[in-house]
Amino acid sequence: MDFRQLQYVLTVAEEKNFSKAAHKLFISQPSLSQYIQKIELELGTQLFDRSSSPLKLTFAGELYIETAKNILDLKDQLYQQINDIANRKKGRVIIGLSPVRSTYIMPKILPIFHDKFPDIEVVLIEDISSTLETLAVKGSTDIDLITTPMKNDMLDFETIFSEEILVVIPPNHPIQSKIKYKTSAKSTHPTIELKELKNEPFILLKRDQKLHKMATSLCEQAGFSPRIILESESIEAAHALAKAGMGITFVPDTLISAHQTEPYPLYCSIDKLRPTRDVIVAYKKGRYLSVAAKEFISILKTVFPKNQKHI
Repeated sequence: MDFRQLQYVLTVAEEKNFSKAAHKLFISQPSLSQYIQKIELELGTQLFDRSSSPLKLTFAGELYIETAKNILDLKDQLYQQINDIANRKKGRVIIGLSPVRSTYIMPKILPIFHDKFPDIEVVLIEDISSTLETLAVKGSTDIDLITTPMKNDMLDFETIFSEEILVVIPPNHPIQSKIKYKTSAKSTHPTIELKELKNEPFILLKRDQKLHKMATSLCEQAGFSPRIILESESIEAAHALAKAGMGITFVPDTLISAHQTEPYPLYCSIDKLRPTRDVIVAYKKGRYLSVAAKEFISILKTVFPKNQKHI
């Protein structure tokens, strides 16, 4: 058994098709099929059920894949440790984060990181938090930049900064005349009682996203269920639709500076509640963190000090 063998079987399992897997591995489809058959012959059992389309793993195949992932992850960790001992400053760091975090955080971090580690490849995997947590547990990402609450207890985390969740009121909306423009040390934004918006249409993120759950919980605390007219995968799309006057939405205050274009909506703190969430770096407990990954976290903490506003 060698690492190439493990990777070949993993790729077939991921693609669920020999032709697609062969294309991804840059080998011919007949060669890949023969290679897999040879592995199955050595093992004395089939790894794939070829009677179904797309391909499915057999029970033995599922066990093989789970073990193969662990072996390859251990190999990667070993290489990272050896590179660190040799002070080579080579390799790669795989970072999971949402598309919107990638847009406004990475331009501030990556140039600094690249100056220190010019030969380190940075791979960004963009997805929602729940998927990124799963990838971190599997060892598919080195670190994830996500928000609390975190579901998986197999992950450790370090807090980078906190962000306030604001209500976005469309430009020239009549409700703006009722808003309290008094600010405080806790927030520089005018305040609104959420119950005043109970009859308004809402634009929220998809139900599997944390901000959707947070938004609906806040509305319920205010005594109503939001009238949702649209759900989006993208917080930027929800924000743009609110700016266009379609409805109310919620955004973290850290994203405001990236959206300062006319027409300007009104960003309001939620009176009394002022909900916040932490932006954290998460990684698998007990998994080796390379010097480069630790330095990336250090740069994040320097550029985004925990006790400062980042808007």
